[in-house]
Amino acid sequence: MKALVLKRYGGAKHVEFADLPRPTIRPDEILVQVHAAGLNPIDNVIPTGSFKPIIKLQLPATMGSDLAGVVVEVGSRVTRFKVGDAVFASTFDLGVGALAEYAAVPEHAAALKPENLDFVQAASVPMVGLTSWQALAERAKVQPGQKVLIPAGAGGIGSFAIQLAKLLGAKVATTTSTPNVQFVRQLGADEVVDYKKQQFEELLRDYDVVLGTLRGGELEKSLQVVRPGSSIVSLIGPPDAAFAQKRGMNFLMKFVFSLLSRKIIRMAKKRGANYSFLFVRPDGERLAKIGEHLAASRLHPVVDKVFPFAQAKEGLAYLGQGRAKGKVVVQLVKPVAES
Repeated sequence: MKALVLKRYGGAKHVEFADLPRPTIRPDEILVQVHAAGLNPIDNVIPTGSFKPIIKLQLPATMGSDLAGVVVEVGSRVTRFKVGDAVFASTFDLGVGALAEYAAVPEHAAALKPENLDFVQAASVPMVGLTSWQALAERAKVQPGQKVLIPAGAGGIGSFAIQLAKLLGAKVATTTSTPNVQFVRQLGADEVVDYKKQQFEELLRDYDVVLGTLRGGELEKSLQVVRPGSSIVSLIGPPDAAFAQKRGMNFLMKFVFSLLSRKIIRMAKKRGANYSFLFVRPDGERLAKIGEHLAASRLHPVVDKVFPFAQAKEGLAYLGQGRAKGKVVVQLVKPVAES
């Protein structure tokens, strides 16, 4: 089968197409013919080697982690799926790549695809959907009436997190550039700060939750808008000691992450806020719940651009420019009507 593979660390130049054997599934796995694969910013970071201490990959490794497709084989212990089922899944941090014609997906990571979504739309959801849910509903425990700041609202995470926060009953603020102001308002944002013209830390006050989506000094600036008792959930770091503990890392890594996060934790405590780092985990059961909201049109996938499989590297490069409105998706199998 054809797959997009990271041959060795050192950047995008080491990402190439390769012919690999079709995966052999374990008893608790399903073999999925991949119709579409969603791209995520981390797909451009992993090849640099920055995540080597956290994500253990056996190189060469197939790229990507979000997929939608059709089950073509089931393992002997699989009970939730059958051959012919249309599914979607996140395989992030499981050692299974999505940018391939076939993927061996653990049963616990997959869910049935909502019938009202096509494969491209479904492939855009898993990582942003699970990340948003785990950050807002589980970690921050957003309640109706609370105020939530979600920076970079037009991006892949932001465009989904805004919708989920509104579904949870929150008032949502976001930041974006001038051309995207109306776009994020349509997603449900109540307060929109055009960062080309305004500084969000000068306009917003007394927020209950901040979703950390931007690197640099933006996370520290967000501390100026929170109230005592608030939660800052960062998706971009710095990782903290609790994260190292959860992943079973050794004492040295716990110490390193404790040092890395010491400044932001100290700053948060001065504001009476709680800081934590979130690393998304695959969860087919939760993805199925998100799928119910998608099926009922309470949540909507946001797809910016679709690339054919042969142009998957171009898709990664486009995503890396940081201008996508919503998600970038690679399509491996076209619908019959388009063939």
